[in-house]
Amino acid sequence: MQEPDKSLHDRLIPKSESSRRDRKDEGKQEELLKKRPDKVRFQENEPGSDSAAHGSGWFNGYALAGAILASTNSVLLGYDIGVMSGAAMFIKEDLKITSTQVEILVGSLNVVSLFGSLASGRTSDWIGRRWTIVLAASTFFVGAILMGLAPSFLFLMAGRVVAGVGVGFSLMIAPVYVAELSPAMTRGFLSSLPEVFINMGILLGYISNYALSGLPPDVNWRVMLGLAALPAVTIGLGVMAMPESPRWLVLEGRLEEARQVLVRTSETEEEAELRLGEMVNAASVNPGPAHWNGQGVWRELLWSPARPIKRILVAAIGVNFFMQASGNDAVVYYSPEMFRDAGISDRRQLMGVTVIMGFAKTFFVFISALFLDRFGRRPLLLLGSAGMALSLAGLGMGSAFLGSSGSKPAWAIALCVVALCVDVSFFSIGLGPITWVYSSEVFPTRLRAQGMSLAIAVNRLVSGAVAMSFLSISRDNVWGDVSCPCRGNGACDCVLLFLLARDERQELRRDWGFVCG
Repeated sequence: MQEPDKSLHDRLIPKSESSRRDRKDEGKQEELLKKRPDKVRFQENEPGSDSAAHGSGWFNGYALAGAILASTNSVLLGYDIGVMSGAAMFIKEDLKITSTQVEILVGSLNVVSLFGSLASGRTSDWIGRRWTIVLAASTFFVGAILMGLAPSFLFLMAGRVVAGVGVGFSLMIAPVYVAELSPAMTRGFLSSLPEVFINMGILLGYISNYALSGLPPDVNWRVMLGLAALPAVTIGLGVMAMPESPRWLVLEGRLEEARQVLVRTSETEEEAELRLGEMVNAASVNPGPAHWNGQGVWRELLWSPARPIKRILVAAIGVNFFMQASGNDAVVYYSPEMFRDAGISDRRQLMGVTVIMGFAKTFFVFISALFLDRFGRRPLLLLGSAGMALSLAGLGMGSAFLGSSGSKPAWAIALCVVALCVDVSFFSIGLGPITWVYSSEVFPTRLRAQGMSLAIAVNRLVSGAVAMSFLSISRDNVWGDVSCPCRGNGACDCVLLFLLARDERQELRRDWGFVCG
């Protein structure tokens, strides 16, 4: 690997940062920088690469526990997605609302969550990653209580708005925290855990729908939504046992605390010292009493970005855009409606089919997480995107036949059900987990939290737009027509990944070196 471009590095660090450096501890930082390896390994490991430089490659128990605790925050979004797919039908019956109001109800959480995502970057730089996770869980808890006790549509919408802010916080902070805590050798697997837990939450929501669908219509949806308060409490309490992100501690100048965390998340003390040296150099700050709270990052990202930053922004925002433009969230939200239109009329059977789809999503996202560090991000992203486009083509064929035929043959119904399950499975292999991993890894340390928040805001905006228009578009069209733009998005996603992600690793190595670590 070439030596990092010092002039580029210096240009990207505002002069105001250097003026705040603490001279007293310069010797300590110089000692740490001398200990860093001559060739710093990039965060994504090549298949078959030697793992000696950064430990044995086995999972560190402390890092794994911290990643799991942080990722459980993502269960909240997953549960809401899964449970709303069934609860929406009962809400429509009980509150006598229209299909347009159902779309607004479902999509509002995603739209509001973009404000939480935008605010979470600066908030996490200010109060720390761990307390931001607590804030996210607490906000969602309040929203779940409001939804469970809602006597009217407007009251229910208020609960969705509050919960949406919590979802926005959790979507940004969980991948960032896990990426900053994880050793390089297992970062791919650990950083994909938020998506694993999102799918587990979706599955729990589906199971809740199936188990509670027999209750009276004015009770079942309130119980379904109110149950989300229980994991929120558990997560809020569990996070208190987590360590703070070592990279955030370095940004704050608290090197000794960062070293203690790294010693527990590394295989040896030597590895911990090497990681600490990399973090200090990547953060480009000296330890001291003057704390950095994210000032100037938006200017670097949006107003005067350097060329590598522009490429990073296009790649991160592009992947997040196509993740939601693929229509996956809408498929999960409205899967009972789609299966009902395909010919499954029994309500219990509808809920049962969604449970099967939930198991498929959870299984394949876990398989993808296991192989991320072995095969790399780009191959699985390309595989997932191509598979989604093909499965949506099958859905289009089956639904087009059902729409044009007076009968509903079993083979066409089976084709639609299988195509949907295959679609969400390929999403769980590629775009689902790797979007979070890629977005959390690609930004330099100083820009990571707020850069990630910008990418997630685009993610939430597109998700909300799709969710709030899906039923309206499909009302006058068969599902085959609706799947056409999704197939096109899948093709565009493949092109983006091929053009941008192909040389992203080499670009970052050449231009940034260890700064992106």
